[in-house]
Amino acid sequence: MKKSIAHIFIILFAVLVLLLTPFAGSIKIPLSALKDFELTTTGAQIFYSLRLPRVFTAFLAGAALACCGVALQAMFRNPLATPFTLGISGGAAFGAAIYVIFAASLPIPYGSVWFSFAGSLAAVLLVYGLTRIKKGFSVGTMLLAGIAVNFFFSSLILFLQYISDFTQSFRIIHWLMGSVDVTGYSTPLTMLVLTVAGIAIIAAQSANLNLMSISDEIAIARGVDVKNTRKIVFFATSIMVAAVVAFCGPIGFVGLMAPHICRLLVGPDHKILTPASVLFGGAFLTLCDTVARTLIAPAEMPVGVITALLGGPFFIWLLLKNTDSKSGM
Repeated sequence: MKKSIAHIFIILFAVLVLLLTPFAGSIKIPLSALKDFELTTTGAQIFYSLRLPRVFTAFLAGAALACCGVALQAMFRNPLATPFTLGISGGAAFGAAIYVIFAASLPIPYGSVWFSFAGSLAAVLLVYGLTRIKKGFSVGTMLLAGIAVNFFFSSLILFLQYISDFTQSFRIIHWLMGSVDVTGYSTPLTMLVLTVAGIAIIAAQSANLNLMSISDEIAIARGVDVKNTRKIVFFATSIMVAAVVAFCGPIGFVGLMAPHICRLLVGPDHKILTPASVLFGGAFLTLCDTVARTLIAPAEMPVGVITALLGGPFFIWLLLKNTDSKSGM
């Protein structure tokens, strides 16, 4: 497939998903409801108050996760690098879980976002600090440190579940599965601001990421401040991961699959790969969420279950593919 055709395909795919998925569901929305902006009918209320906010939130969450995956995979020159691999999602989830337990005594506006952001930054600082203890930084060392930090935060979340009451524990478990269950436009508007900010920061680093994806030595020789770029990327990914985890839970594998699929379609140039992954990742998660809420309707399945069912085999295939390529097969 030519790259120009691939670009058109990704754009059309994203547009069609955004246009069609709000109408999918056990309750059919008549076209006449679209003209009812005053929400005087049930169809209009469902469409404008439930379906559209949910579709927008899913799209923004998928776009943010895909953008994070693109940046981290370039920085570590490893297609398996994701916010989960580096413990960023684990830290954000731990911060949000703390707020779930203490929300009643800490009525902070957007408290879950602030706590998630603090947790993600703590994870980044912890990973970066562990790699600095031993002289000689390597991307492999940071990946291993990220995995260890992710397990550490996962154990802390289990501890919080153990000491919490039944209601809090149930909320944490349901939230950890990943869900895009929103009402109204407060959540998507907040996510829009944070996601656009993070994507803009990552997009501005496209040229540096192109060089860093080859090697740090080449990037340094071309005048790239690798340390500063790495800090900027970590900060941007922390913003986006915090927004996604705070509102939707730790949804996995989108940041793994979307960048890799787009890299096969449009190539490795991050000036093109980043926007392509943003569109594809957003459309992919929106489609997964549509399946999650319609597959066993009127009941609803957490979208994290769908992405895990798709991402698990994809992760194994990618792992075997990389192993074979390294062994010369």
